Amino acid sequence: MASTRKAALVTGAANGIGAAAAIALAKAGYDVAINYSRSEDAAKATAAECEKAGAKTLLIKCDVSDDAGVREMLKLVGETFGRLDALVNNAGITATAHPKDFENTSLEEWDRVFAVNVRGIFSVTRAALSLLKAADKPAIVNTASIVGLRPGPQPLAYATSKAAVVSLTKTLALNLGPKIRVNAVAPGWMEGDWMKRMLKDHYDELMTRRAKATPLKRCVTAEDVAETMVNLIEHNHFVTGEIVVIDGGFASST
Repeated sequence: MASTRKAALVTGAANGIGAAAAIALAKAGYDVAINYSRSEDAAKATAAECEKAGAKTLLIKCDVSDDAGVREMLKLVGETFGRLDALVNNAGITATAHPKDFENTSLEEWDRVFAVNVRGIFSVTRAALSLLKAADKPAIVNTASIVGLRPGPQPLAYATSKAAVVSLTKTLALNLGPKIRVNAVAPGWMEGDWMKRMLKDHYDELMTRRAKATPLKRCVTAEDVAETMVNLIEHNHFVTGEIVVIDGGFASST
């Protein structure tokens, strides 16, 4: 029998945006399925924080590019919670080649990035549809990126995959409405490990420069993104097919 407490699935929830989203949803009254592919200890830490907020949790190791694994994941969600009210498609990876280094962008890496970042959203959403359609006001939020909307210093495969996420979000909104709302968030430069890997030794210098050039005078955090995700799920009931930029006003001021 379905629980009276709402349930959410967050992919890529071991750390960063996914972890913040899972914890925010738990605080908003959701039980949470926490998907991860490699970082088991971090995923357990996320689950512990969700449980502190009163949530029942389900840890699921699954590569979202594996359709059979995805279908099994959603089966477990249904068996455990009896419902699914919200889906956060956050799982994502990047590439290693420099944005302008076409020669060293391998086709294998390109395909892997698209398999996780784009096909993963399609596979998880498709597998979740029967549960979502049974919910009262179901909502999906995808993680895009500012570089999916305008050029930026990110690897070509990653930036292009996020542009595909933008298009996929709008297409899903058209095809899943009016029952299911589908939106995406597009974070700007975000504090934390992801940008540290991108900027390496220049992290502090470049993040400080970006913050000074931002109207709100800081860079985005994972918690900022999670707050917007929860708002799109819990409120904004006549909003679908939108890409919400979260960058403190930087893009609109440059």
